[in-house]
Amino acid sequence: MSTPRQPSGGTGGTGRPRPPAKGAAPRQAPRAQTGKVQPARPARPAQPKQPVKPQPKQSAKPSARQQPAKPAAAAARPKQPAKPAAAKVQPARNQQVRAPRTPQQRRPEGRPPVRGQAPARPRPKSRPPLRPQPRAIRLADPRRRLRVVTVALSLVFSVFAGRLVQLQLLDSDALAADANTNRYLNIPITAERGSITSADGVALATTVDAYDITADPAMFTPQAAGVPDAPEQAAALLAPILGLPKEKIAADLHTPKTRYKRLAAQQTPDVKNQISDLKSGLEKQAGSRSCAAQKRLLNKAVDEGGRTRLDNECVNPLAGVFNRETQKRVYPSDGLAANLVGFVNAEGEGAGGLESQYQKVLAGKEGHSSYAQSGGRLVPTAGGSLDPAVPGTDLRLTVNRDIQWAAQRAITDQVSNAGAEKGYVVVQDVKTGQVLAMATSPGFNPNDLSSAKSAQLGNAALQDAYEPGSTAKLMTMAAVLDTGKATWDTKVTVPYPLVRGDTAFKDDVEHPTWYLTLAGVLAKSSNIGTIEAAQTLGATQPESNKVLYDYLRRFGIGQQSGLGFPGETAGILEKPEDWKASKQYTIPFGQGLSVNALQATSVFSTIANGGVRVTPSVVQGTTAPDGRYTPAAPGAESRVVSEQTAKTLTEMLESVVTDEQGTGGKAAIPGYRVAGKTGTANRVDPKTGGYRGYTASFIGFAPADAPRVTVSCVIQDPVNGHFGGQLCGPVFKQVMEFTLKTLQVPPSGSEAPNLPVEWKP
Repeated sequence: MSTPRQPSGGTGGTGRPRPPAKGAAPRQAPRAQTGKVQPARPARPAQPKQPVKPQPKQSAKPSARQQPAKPAAAAARPKQPAKPAAAKVQPARNQQVRAPRTPQQRRPEGRPPVRGQAPARPRPKSRPPLRPQPRAIRLADPRRRLRVVTVALSLVFSVFAGRLVQLQLLDSDALAADANTNRYLNIPITAERGSITSADGVALATTVDAYDITADPAMFTPQAAGVPDAPEQAAALLAPILGLPKEKIAADLHTPKTRYKRLAAQQTPDVKNQISDLKSGLEKQAGSRSCAAQKRLLNKAVDEGGRTRLDNECVNPLAGVFNRETQKRVYPSDGLAANLVGFVNAEGEGAGGLESQYQKVLAGKEGHSSYAQSGGRLVPTAGGSLDPAVPGTDLRLTVNRDIQWAAQRAITDQVSNAGAEKGYVVVQDVKTGQVLAMATSPGFNPNDLSSAKSAQLGNAALQDAYEPGSTAKLMTMAAVLDTGKATWDTKVTVPYPLVRGDTAFKDDVEHPTWYLTLAGVLAKSSNIGTIEAAQTLGATQPESNKVLYDYLRRFGIGQQSGLGFPGETAGILEKPEDWKASKQYTIPFGQGLSVNALQATSVFSTIANGGVRVTPSVVQGTTAPDGRYTPAAPGAESRVVSEQTAKTLTEMLESVVTDEQGTGGKAAIPGYRVAGKTGTANRVDPKTGGYRGYTASFIGFAPADAPRVTVSCVIQDPVNGHFGGQLCGPVFKQVMEFTLKTLQVPPSGSEAPNLPVEWKP
């Protein structure tokens, strides 16, 4: 290797080394390499050294132009000899070692190059000083960094994608169901109950707007309400308005597993408005800025500044209380026909009378409404569902409202005057079998069930089974006349008493032997004469019993009347083979069997209708929700006795009212022919099963020459008197007279036949 060149500086024409330029950094010697040594460049071949020509002498103070240019900082900087390389030197790629370049002598500016010498590189007049180069920083491989970031992002997005698949595909149905359960409220929509009207369309039972006060118990938990005693606070506010014990309201609100609880049913609009106003005031108070700040801190950790409860002034305990529009059953006429119409319970369902019998028809079909709520408020944009309710069907009864009022007033007054336990009146159209009135006393007001006794809530005219007494003699006489065993003027000797078996039978009054016609037996209501007439029905007593039993069944005794009324009694009529001992003699005059008031009334209507029985009815027709009216099917008809028998019996019944010896004189109506029969029977005490007290009754129809209406009156266990003609005769007259005028029935055009009641031996 060649020896490194010695640095030489410019002489400036004097041959002296030129000092470094001011401000120029001294050139540092190359650092000794340690470890791995880079191969040195191969040295260039040495240039022949050119002789330096002498410069012309300059004056001591040359001009600026003549002064030589200052050498550059790099040229003025003396070069340090290179340090020897390390022991182990790697050869260059071309296996050649370049010798260090020999420094060339700077040619003076302005002089041409010497022949054979390479021209010197022109130097700038002035060069800014070189700055120290910053230390190079070796950067990491960017491809590796990109790969790491890509993998990390892929993992994150994979987790997101998996969770999305789980929520949207795998668990979507379950999550949606849970969300809907907590967010949506399913509220039943009560169908409007059908009305019950009288025959002229006047409402006896109808429905008005009302409100159910409801609550969402899940909104009263400590977490939802912000206080631990939200149910108690709400109960204290609601109890005075609803009139309910606050303990009961609080207990209903302590059921967080359900989202719907009805606190009070069928409240008036005034109650609903009171609760709504109170709720709005509390909501406004709880919506202040300070309260909003408290709510944001609710359920946060205490060490983070959170709160475990809200201040009382920031709580709206009625936030979870709502109102649902519904209907309330009202009875505009109060207690008018209440025992027939019936009533509804607190749930709005029929619990008695026709309300119960026609529950499915009147109730309609319930609907449902589902809507989203948040904080007790409806979310209008969250959707929902609506299944509308179908209104119920209206019932139009056969009851005439005016006649019902007259009957109810008459029986109520007489029960009170007689000091009786109860009484009932039935008015029936003899041609159609329709019930025009059915009144009981004591009654009740279905608008205020709390003031009524349980025994008053039924319909005694249909649910009481009583022994009819002498009014049942009409059926015995019908059997005797219809079988041809006797006529109205058949002579009957009536002793006192009459002994049959080991029993002595008597009439209601002690008397000497009477000589009566069959019409007289009915007019004077003789028990003994009736027993004698019934014995003619067969060759033997068992045969007579069977014939009489068949006629009783034809008249509807021992079977339902056909109304289908809830709790109606069919009465009691045993088989004829069971008529043992004295019963076979008492049944002909109305003791030993039992009926209800409508059954007894139907017997007389059958005679008034020419011997044809028409099944009773109380429903005239129905009106569907679309307004279509459907009349009820007419009552089934069946002939019981011949028309002639019915006519004869009618004339015999007139004698009961018109004859001086008859028992029904107080039932006579001026201008109208009246046919009827009194009844006085020993009353079976339902508590003891033995006889105690009396049953007084009168049943008749008018006008007798052209029958239109039947009226029956029954009074149970009277104290002031006990004869049927005395107690029920005036009631019959009052109700019948009013009914004939209301229906505009013309007076009779002929006089009563006045059949003879006695004969002389």
